Amino acid sequence: MIEHVIEQRRRDIGGFEVGRVLPFGGGRMIGPFIFFDHMGPVDFPAGIPRSVDVRPHPHIGLSTVTYLFDGEIMHRDSVGSEQAIVPGEVNWMTAGRGITHSERFERARLEGGRMHGIQAWVALPEADEESDPTFFHHQEPDDLPTFQFGGLWARLIAGQAFGAKAKVQTHSPLFYVHWSLQPGTVAGLPAEYPERAAFIVEGSVEIDGRAYEAGRMLVFTPGDTVQFTAITPCTIMLVGGEPLGKRFIEWNFVSSSQERIAQAKSDWRAGRMKLPDLDHDEFIPLPGDAP
Repeated sequence: MIEHVIEQRRRDIGGFEVGRVLPFGGGRMIGPFIFFDHMGPVDFPAGIPRSVDVRPHPHIGLSTVTYLFDGEIMHRDSVGSEQAIVPGEVNWMTAGRGITHSERFERARLEGGRMHGIQAWVALPEADEESDPTFFHHQEPDDLPTFQFGGLWARLIAGQAFGAKAKVQTHSPLFYVHWSLQPGTVAGLPAEYPERAAFIVEGSVEIDGRAYEAGRMLVFTPGDTVQFTAITPCTIMLVGGEPLGKRFIEWNFVSSSQERIAQAKSDWRAGRMKLPDLDHDEFIPLPGDAP
């Protein structure tokens, strides 16, 4: 039933830690999910330096989805968007042929506070890799269906699952779900998609007679319903979908073509990618280039 257990790899990114989960094992994806970072949790003091912010940087060939449990991040991008993301909402940015954006902790700089969330990247089908870049912001209840029964609370962040469909525009069959389970609650993940995984954000669960703790992604074999029993109060993110085929990933670029990634690197180095309209005075250089 469980094919792999992926341990998050914690690292400091200049002011707080993230747990890198995907990619794994030579570029392993879960459906179209190619990148999965667990951000924090961290308690920021007021007055954190601007070096904690993520300065403008580029993407191609993917959609990014930012989802928070605590805190606020201000997003600005090269299609003119300026949108704060807070818990219970979703920022879905599709890079397509190319987009740049920044992520800044402006409220935490003024007030301090806890920051905790997930950033995932969803690879695009080959037919959409060169599509126009877009940005959409979504919030419940209209866009993100929620469900509560007994000790289970769930929010569908994107895609289709459990008979519900989110209004987030996706490009291939997938699901992305936030579960909160109270101790003793039993919940099942059906075999609706060929590739499925669960990341335990907080707490611990039992699956097939074995306990699993926070910080692990469990990758499931296809074909069977997976039954979870919460040992403690727990938060779980469910991801998966139809596989897209091999993708290359380098820095912030994803593509079915290594040549396309090389072109994107050249374009960024040469300044041919437009910076965010409302945040264009600095940027992150290509790794290996002088700052």
